[in-house]
Amino acid sequence: MFIKIASYNIHKAVGTDFRRLPERILTVLTEIDADIVALQEADRRFGARLAALPLAMIAAMTPYKAVSYDIRPGSLGWHGNAILVRNTATVINRAHLVVPCLEPRGAVMADIEVAGHMLRVAGMHLDLSGLRRRHQARAIMAQVASQPLLPTVLLGDLNEWRNRGGCLADFKNGYQLVDTGPTFHARRPVARLDRIMISAGLKLVDAGVHNSDLARIASDHLPIWARLHVTSI
Repeated sequence: MFIKIASYNIHKAVGTDFRRLPERILTVLTEIDADIVALQEADRRFGARLAALPLAMIAAMTPYKAVSYDIRPGSLGWHGNAILVRNTATVINRAHLVVPCLEPRGAVMADIEVAGHMLRVAGMHLDLSGLRRRHQARAIMAQVASQPLLPTVLLGDLNEWRNRGGCLADFKNGYQLVDTGPTFHARRPVARLDRIMISAGLKLVDAGVHNSDLARIASDHLPIWARLHVTSI
């Protein structure tokens, strides 16, 4: 039994044609067909910071439900970070992670029972500053490590333009970096800003970038995915 994980910076549902169409994002998610999806920029940035993907639309168009963090009414997650899981999955535990930041940044975590396996997922969107990213990576790993041991996936938009070093070096202290591919800019992807990292207890089966015609329009990032086999911890 494999579990498919995905990460997608949805750019507040504003596409490369500058139109805000959440239904395009939801259609891309159904194309990917993952069991768990970490989203970044899932809430609008200003005002009440309402969800860019309305809950009713998620329910009507996809097989997913949002992990509820109950932080800001009308928002999907925490500082734009959110996690969607299949309706058949069970969320056992959830928390938002506090990271050192100058701009609004954060991460979210959930322990999820899916396909008969327990899995911890932490989704994140890191800072534009390289030094700040390293501090955030260490803070996230420390908070995850403080929880009971589970096979863990860390994923999201790391904003790391380098292919080695920086916060990637920090994440390698305990996690395997999955090779997916370039995701930004969606029209002509050259940068690997979006990443997936897995802990012990997980075996990578395959991974990649979802580069469909619709994905190249729906957001300025392409989504990434990995298919995993849960082994042991």
